[in-house]
Amino acid sequence: MTITPLPSPQEIKELFPLAPKTAAFIEESRAISRNIVRGIDRRKALVIGPCSIHERTSAIEYARRFKELSHAVSRTCHMVMRVYVEKPRTSMGWKGLLYDPHLDGSYDIKTGLLWARELLLLLSEMQIPCATEFVDPLAALYFDDLITWGFVGARTSASQPHRQFASHLNMPIGFKNSTDGNLDSAIHGALSAKEAHISMHIDPHGKLCAIHSEGNPYSHIVLRGAYATTNYDDASVKLAMEKLKKVQLSERLMIDCSHGNCQKVFDKQQDVFRSVLEQMERGNDRIFGMMLESHLESGSQPLTEDLSQLKYAVSITDPCLDWKTTEELIYSADLALSSAPAFVS
Repeated sequence: MTITPLPSPQEIKELFPLAPKTAAFIEESRAISRNIVRGIDRRKALVIGPCSIHERTSAIEYARRFKELSHAVSRTCHMVMRVYVEKPRTSMGWKGLLYDPHLDGSYDIKTGLLWARELLLLLSEMQIPCATEFVDPLAALYFDDLITWGFVGARTSASQPHRQFASHLNMPIGFKNSTDGNLDSAIHGALSAKEAHISMHIDPHGKLCAIHSEGNPYSHIVLRGAYATTNYDDASVKLAMEKLKKVQLSERLMIDCSHGNCQKVFDKQQDVFRSVLEQMERGNDRIFGMMLESHLESGSQPLTEDLSQLKYAVSITDPCLDWKTTEELIYSADLALSSAPAFVS
């Protein structure tokens, strides 16, 4: 076993400090997001972006286009960019920018922490609301102040440490159903995160401590499909609402158009998106948002030893929709929602 000391969260945050103006923007974005979850803000949340971030240049270019599109549809949609610097793995594989920033198996986590915070800070300074999946609650302490919307993935929704961590965050946290399609782990995750917890954690200086959370009233579930089935249709949504009602949780949710809901065929995200949009048009206001995996270029590519062979702005994890397709879908949502009662003057 090899032990390599890492900088504390406070040390990394001092290297890349959050300016008051940027902090105010993040809090404003969080407030909008919290109100969407609660149904106070009738706009739809659209969490879109690359499956994972593996290099900075294309992420920034994506963010610039994202910001322009976000402004164009701001009347009906609240767009939040996926900035996933950690990737959960079913078995093995590249675990994300934070763990292997050089893409070569060197696992230079110190550099990964620096690059992750630097990128998230830059995007926040560009006034891009950022979303991420919290894979390791300890890693999150290095950049949780830069996140507008957090997620707990299908493989960790049943994890007690993740539920405890989510309970002390003041932002929406989406718990995804498990990979086999079971909703209970997500529902119980959201239910647990709403409650106060006392748990072990580390403080900003890296010292083990006990933390007392107040509970997160903005935790919710995300329907993301399963290995063999989807769960974005009317019947699946109705079943989820019944389960939420049974445990006295708010009957509101988000739908992930990728993963099991597109059965790993990335182009089918379009079909899922349009189907969910039709449900919204028919008056189902309990679906408050959708997620899309999208990059500048479509598809994906394998991570090879010869990094010079990597194509620009193509995912090295799950395949993504290209920007043109993404833009068309978002504009179609804006058009459809504009005629909805909530937006008609």
